[in-house]
Amino acid sequence: MTRVVATGLKGRRIAVVLFNLGGPDDQASVKPFLFNLFNDPAIIGLPGLLRTPLAKLISSRRETSAQANYALMGGGSPLLPETRKQAEALQANLTSRLPHDEVRTFVAMRYWHPLTEETAADVAAWGPDEVVLLPLYPQFSTTTTESSLKRWNETYAGSGVSRTVCCWPEAPGWVQAQAGLIREKLTEAGEAQVRVLFSAHGIPEMLVEKKGDPYQEQVESTCAAVAAAAGLQDWSVCYQSRVGPMKWLGPSTIEALEQAAKDGVGAVVVPIAFVSEHVETLVELDIEYGELAHKSGVTPYLRVPAAGVTPVFIDTLAEAAEEALARNDVAPHGPGCRADWKACPRTCDRRAA
Repeated sequence: MTRVVATGLKGRRIAVVLFNLGGPDDQASVKPFLFNLFNDPAIIGLPGLLRTPLAKLISSRRETSAQANYALMGGGSPLLPETRKQAEALQANLTSRLPHDEVRTFVAMRYWHPLTEETAADVAAWGPDEVVLLPLYPQFSTTTTESSLKRWNETYAGSGVSRTVCCWPEAPGWVQAQAGLIREKLTEAGEAQVRVLFSAHGIPEMLVEKKGDPYQEQVESTCAAVAAAAGLQDWSVCYQSRVGPMKWLGPSTIEALEQAAKDGVGAVVVPIAFVSEHVETLVELDIEYGELAHKSGVTPYLRVPAAGVTPVFIDTLAEAAEEALARNDVAPHGPGCRADWKACPRTCDRRAA
């Protein structure tokens, strides 16, 4: 009896690692951030001998325009401070849920500090018994989740039994958070006729068609779940941030706004694949697309904020981490993929078994 109580009091050391893409801290870090982004084989699928010089060229050419965008946000990205706030809120939530354990959250960014390898060293130095890998990408994609997890697996050599939450496109708290934020903006719109535009970051179509990336399916399932929870009648899915000559998922957010103008309705834009504010929301959606909406006569034009530290959202992250502790595999929190997508890590895990 005494031995059992002693073991229970000691508890576990649980590391929860939150993954995101990262963003430059200031104007000087814009170019190296862009280089890290475009030098990722998940972004440009060329051999290193070709990809690295191309990444250097692209980052050099885009540095000035990107610096201008970050200057609009004070010189750098707010993504890291926002993610740290989420990490702090999640740690407090999990500490309350697991009072006999010692929980510590860590932030690992893919393209800028704290880089994945830096965080991997910090986690290893702490010496956890359990590790939960929790990407802050609601929908799985080879360009985000897979890239972040691959880098972690390449660099982490510490202790602990690891398990992964691969995605959470329909996690109840995530859906509730989005629905609540949308209802607030619809109230702000008053009696105006508006269309809710769910805007997700785009990816090339070839990733879905050739690599079996489940991202599009998961974006659409998120949007359908949120629309049902919010009781929406007029809504559509669109994709932003297209770059390069390849065909990307569509319609684009620009095309969706043009259609809203033709239909004579306003727009409530929801960043459905983002959980924190950064350049794609504060500049692209708020400023660039806001100006387009104004010129096109789309009024009102309202943008739903990212979930941030909304309590119900932090609750669902805590639930995802706590649920993961009961297993030793890769799994979604809530419904994941509907189809048998080739790139789905859960599918790969089952095939390997």
